[in-house]
Amino acid sequence: MDAVFAVLPVYFFILLGFSAKKIFTNQLDEKTLVLISLYFFQPILIFWGLTKTPINYELIASPFAYLSIVLICLVFLLLINKKIFKERSDQSVYLASSLVGNTGNLGIPLGIAIFGIESVPYTSIINIANILFIYIFSVYFFAREQFLLKEAIYSILKIPAIWFALFALFVNYQGITINKHIYTALEMGAYTSMVIQLLIFGMYLFNVKIKTIPWHISIQISVVKHIFLPLVGLVFVLYFTNLNSYVASILIMELMVPLAVNNVNLAALYNCKPFNVAASVLVSTALFAILLYFNIEVIKYFIK
Repeated sequence: MDAVFAVLPVYFFILLGFSAKKIFTNQLDEKTLVLISLYFFQPILIFWGLTKTPINYELIASPFAYLSIVLICLVFLLLINKKIFKERSDQSVYLASSLVGNTGNLGIPLGIAIFGIESVPYTSIINIANILFIYIFSVYFFAREQFLLKEAIYSILKIPAIWFALFALFVNYQGITINKHIYTALEMGAYTSMVIQLLIFGMYLFNVKIKTIPWHISIQISVVKHIFLPLVGLVFVLYFTNLNSYVASILIMELMVPLAVNNVNLAALYNCKPFNVAASVLVSTALFAILLYFNIEVIKYFIK
């Protein structure tokens, strides 16, 4: 029950963004918030997360396991996406968003509710792994609709989050101490980033009409996110890792969270059907709310 209540603040800010867009339809431009989030607050969130806890084995193993699971699933999707979708833009949305979960805005508070405050370092670094996947693979698939391969790769290198991640890893590895006042500012920026992303999501949801939801692509994406990805993750964790049960449970939980708001951000940035992406995130989020209790029981049963 605590897990259910933990997600209430998340839905509150989504509803706030939805209401703001409803009231100030013409005055609010969600793409402005997208740019502010991607180029200013997201780098702060990444730097804060990667410098939050000293590097140790569990912190390194968990994000690598997460990325391995996601990449295994990505290879499978690459093999089947053309058989499911005819349009290249739909293929791009499918490949870019199906495996990207809401590991930050939802995963971190949900981890605290289920596993306690001790889960924060692990949920944070798994979130960083998810963000790295977003800014390398998802950016490419979204950007390829606008650019040639060379230009798409160049657009990836222009995303500041990658460079901030590398700098944060360097600072952490070197053991450089961050002034407490600077750290407070970073923490404020990190939480601001989460709130802004939820507001953006709510604003895009305002434009999504139930009658116009692209059900085919939304259902296909949700099947991958809520069934295929967790199953692959469960098998991988049980048979191919030696993570302790606590960290393994956190990892599986992060694989089960719904689609990320960042999918909408990037789809809007590269004009790759952002409203279809927002609709898919809406369907995924609704399914997650229904499956939440069941997912928690699955984790408890298999990870002991």
